Amino acid sequence: MNTIRVVELFAGVGGFRLGLETASPKFETVWANQWEPGRKSQHAFDCYVSHFGNSKSHSNEDIALAKQQVPNHDLLVGGFPCQDYSVAATQAKGIQGKKGVLWWEIEAILREKKPNFVLLENVDRLIKSPTRQRGRDFGIILKCLHDLGYNAEWRVINAADYGFAQKRRRVFIFAYDTKTAFANSLSSSSTSDTIVNDCFFAKNFPVTQSDRAFVQEIEIGSKTLIEVSDTFAFQFENSGFMREGIISTLQTNPIKKRAVHLSEILQKDIVDEKYFSFEAKKVEYMKGAKREHRIKPNGEPYFYTEGAIPFPDNLDSPARTILTSEGKMNRSTHYVIDYNTQKLRTLTPIECERINGFPDNWTNTGMPEAFRYFTMGNALVVPLITVMGQKLLEIIDKR
Repeated sequence: MNTIRVVELFAGVGGFRLGLETASPKFETVWANQWEPGRKSQHAFDCYVSHFGNSKSHSNEDIALAKQQVPNHDLLVGGFPCQDYSVAATQAKGIQGKKGVLWWEIEAILREKKPNFVLLENVDRLIKSPTRQRGRDFGIILKCLHDLGYNAEWRVINAADYGFAQKRRRVFIFAYDTKTAFANSLSSSSTSDTIVNDCFFAKNFPVTQSDRAFVQEIEIGSKTLIEVSDTFAFQFENSGFMREGIISTLQTNPIKKRAVHLSEILQKDIVDEKYFSFEAKKVEYMKGAKREHRIKPNGEPYFYTEGAIPFPDNLDSPARTILTSEGKMNRSTHYVIDYNTQKLRTLTPIECERINGFPDNWTNTGMPEAFRYFTMGNALVVPLITVMGQKLLEIIDKR
């Protein structure tokens, strides 16, 4: 059995590793890094170690320092921190922000070790970042990959569209060395065929071309990185690829599967009373639609408007996106009808783990309960990675 050597960056509680190892024992993580800046307690890393062992190949250090330790590998994976791209961030600075600069640590590792394959995850906001120069940040990433000898493709995937229990939209980026057999297999495909039928995501995450959508292209290979940073702007759609320095993008629609519903993942056993303890009227107000007369700090009046969020959450649909604040009483928190008591309550950490496809009590490793919710807000949907891992096996076996 040929081993596929994996390096996992920004590992969190191990979602990429769990997904790949579920796909096949051929995936062997030879090095992993997880470090949360500004925190004395490294709960996510402790959780990772509790499941995958205490090893010299498990790094709990700033990646800027630890990257010198990265061994040779075949596949680099990671959900690199996304706060600077997220719509939840105020005045996000994109790739120039303190989290966005971590892309350059990935770039340095790729430059030094040149694995054949790369699989990355981020918020879908990345492809439109920053606000004042739409597409620049993603253009920088693709330009870097091109300069390092990679072709790349991307797909915005909502996990619920493909049968999973959460409406979680994320962009996945798959890059591959231009000398691989997979790169050669796509060299003669037309643009739309590549995106809809032939690319890495096509079989397991099927799409159709949107009505009246057309392929948009732009050449980036001949530009300098400074030119991209200063002047590049482009409307990246939810699907696309870069081949030989030419970017092609197309708006697509998912061919949907029935998603797992909240009712199917709720705990059927007795749930602790603490999950029922909240101010119902306050939550109802937070969840409701609003059009309120307010005053700015400078005295100028304005109307504050906000759409409604379902309260309680619909049990006959998948969960909304789990956020890092899930454990707190706020507008985005889920409130559900308990299976046994028929009373309103919040989700438990176990239910959040199920929504992301982790085994029950995966994060029950000594961290505070609030941090269990936090890690699930940062996590990816593990079964998506399992599906991608199965496709990776097909591709890598042909390298």
